[in-house]
Amino acid sequence: MTKKSRRAKLSPARRKKLREHLPATPTSPPVVPQAASPTARQISSPATRATSAPSRYPYVTAELKRIAILAGIMLVALIILALVLA
Repeated sequence: MTKKSRRAKLSPARRKKLREHLPATPTSPPVVPQAASPTARQISSPATRATSAPSRYPYVTAELKRIAILAGIMLVALIILALVLA
């Protein structure tokens, strides 16, 4: 069962005041279907996604390296144990 939220509830007046100070969220332009020809495809779309990911999650590569090192150490330990105990 989930715990009660510790976050204070805002009164409607306070919520309205906060919304006025927040910048408006940008809306994306409507998606227009394109022709099926290969020249009409947007090739830069996956590249922009790949470049935006590191700026949003800078710690992921360090965490993946740490996980890989720990997995390698455990694998080596298992191989050594298999050779010693066999």
